[in-house]
Amino acid sequence: MPVRLLLLALGTFAMGTDSMAVAGILGPVSADLQVSVGAAGQLVTVFALGYALLAPPLAAATARWPRRRLLLTALALFSAANALSALAPTYGLLLATRVLAAAGAALYTPTANAVATTLVAPERRGRAPATVLGGMTVATALGVPLGTWVGRADWRMTMWLVTALGLAALAGLAALLRDLPAPTAAPTLAARLAPLGRPRVLGAAATTLAFFLAFQSVYIYLATAVSGATGKNPDRLSLILLTTGVTSVAGSWLGGRLVDRTGVRRVLLGGSALAAAAFAALPRLGRSMPGSLAYATVVPLAGWAVSVALAHRLASIDPGSAPLLISLNSSALYLGAAAGGVAGSAAIAVLGGRWFPLAAAAWALLACATAAATIRDQRAGAAVAAAAPARG
Repeated sequence: MPVRLLLLALGTFAMGTDSMAVAGILGPVSADLQVSVGAAGQLVTVFALGYALLAPPLAAATARWPRRRLLLTALALFSAANALSALAPTYGLLLATRVLAAAGAALYTPTANAVATTLVAPERRGRAPATVLGGMTVATALGVPLGTWVGRADWRMTMWLVTALGLAALAGLAALLRDLPAPTAAPTLAARLAPLGRPRVLGAAATTLAFFLAFQSVYIYLATAVSGATGKNPDRLSLILLTTGVTSVAGSWLGGRLVDRTGVRRVLLGGSALAAAAFAALPRLGRSMPGSLAYATVVPLAGWAVSVALAHRLASIDPGSAPLLISLNSSALYLGAAAGGVAGSAAIAVLGGRWFPLAAAAWALLACATAAATIRDQRAGAAVAAAAPARG
């Protein structure tokens, strides 16, 4: 496998770790900056919201930039933002640095996917973006628990870890990424948003947003939900997050195969219903390590199978516009994650730290109902078989 492709994946690994590892260090952030856990959770919200809102205009504004310059600029911005996060003396400044980090990620990830296809032979171009996005998958499995473990005593060490990962990718690509083809004409911002005028596309995007609102409203505050099992022991929390990450990878793999065999509708409805049941059971499961580990197995399997189905669903509406439609799915996913941070915090305030997952169960059922009302029974064709859950 080309070294340059691995370096591109290292960049997405850093960004995946950055976007999700904060969920594992909310307690230390809360204690250090003297804010509530709910307020600390808004660090995830502003990153996700920044990515969702900045990705389309930044892509349009930089469409004519040389790809190498764009990748290096994005990594430099991302790394600098995380260094500033590590140094931030106040909560407000920390929030601002998360927006800067999101801007770097929004610039980098779509560009890295596009560049990856130019680095390999034509017969391998379908696999190249999967390798780059694989950095996100590995971040879920390894980067998040590693970031949680590193930041167990000082959350700023997690930010320094992400900074080091970004700088390593920056140095490697600066040295080895040469002679890239000039960028082709990119769709305008208006063209990127035009598909939202189609009812089927809007319904699919709404389902993505609703499901990830439910999913992230628990994931961001998972440390709170399982505190009865962990006793706030960071090693136990790291084990739960590692289990979540490994089963997320398995869920992505399983989702693609289930979509091919049973169709998008069944995967969406079955996965959403299973996730809703697990959210409803979490107040009891989260009291013990076996119950918490069971939850960390079931929900990521269901959730990431649904994530694959959501991307397949949008791409299959118009295979010729699949990249554009999947980018809309990414924006809806990040908007859902941003809304999940706010909704989870509100649920904790109303229902308490043990029972707040019940709200996520209701939102997951809403996503299930939205899918049932807006989707046709369809199977993913060969044209979208390579589509993956777009995190960037």
